[in-house]
Amino acid sequence: MTTGQETNVTTGEARLSYVNLFTPRANQPGQEPKYSVTVLIPKIDVATKQRIDAAIANAINKGVQTVWAGARPPQPKVPIYDGDGLRPNGEAFGPECKGHWVLTASSKQQQQVVDANLNPIINQTEVYSGMYGRVNINFFPYNNSGNRGIGAGLGPVQKLRDGEPLGGRVSAEQAFGSAPVPPQPGYGAPQQPAAAYGQQPQQTYGYPQQGYGVPAAQPPQQGYGQPPVQPPAYPQQPAQIDPITGKPLNGGIMGL
Repeated sequence: MTTGQETNVTTGEARLSYVNLFTPRANQPGQEPKYSVTVLIPKIDVATKQRIDAAIANAINKGVQTVWAGARPPQPKVPIYDGDGLRPNGEAFGPECKGHWVLTASSKQQQQVVDANLNPIINQTEVYSGMYGRVNINFFPYNNSGNRGIGAGLGPVQKLRDGEPLGGRVSAEQAFGSAPVPPQPGYGAPQQPAAAYGQQPQQTYGYPQQGYGVPAAQPPQQGYGQPPVQPPAYPQQPAQIDPITGKPLNGGIMGL
């Protein structure tokens, strides 16, 4: 009977790719999102590869005793691949996989991510594809709709050192260079002079506007030093002549 320790491996220093340690990700639409990382184990690390092979063998024995009901699959699927060969879909691995053993470990639960001194990494930007670290992996048997094989469960991850980022990851300095000059209002359009104190900028829209501080056209007013405007005189009536005396009437009565 196997124990948990016989199926558990902590790798030596490896390069990490497809790092999803803080946010779960689904490989395909409809699949359950998981935390995951692809581990690139250099082929020169023979000791780690041997421990992985032994853990997988123990997981197969465990599967025969449990989920496979005593029947060992003729060719159980294993989660580790040769980076110099082909993927399961027949495509070649990326150039970063050359000279490495490649496996992907995942978990439904978020795992601890620590630095070289075992301090938890809080700044997520410090964890990226291309860095170097160690990964704890637990190998387990599965039987999923007749698909029988060995899976790789993700455990804690330790970052050991930085590396060249994979997947086009660049720094802000590389992307933007030196600090740009802030854009001017209007994106190149000339600025209007600031209005003097007590004035507001005029918006003309094609027509002159009256604003504060601009004298408005006023009708002429009577003021000091100008002659008063006299009301127009009523037309004078001709003097009336008394037909009896022949003299002008001065408010009197005719004939007197």
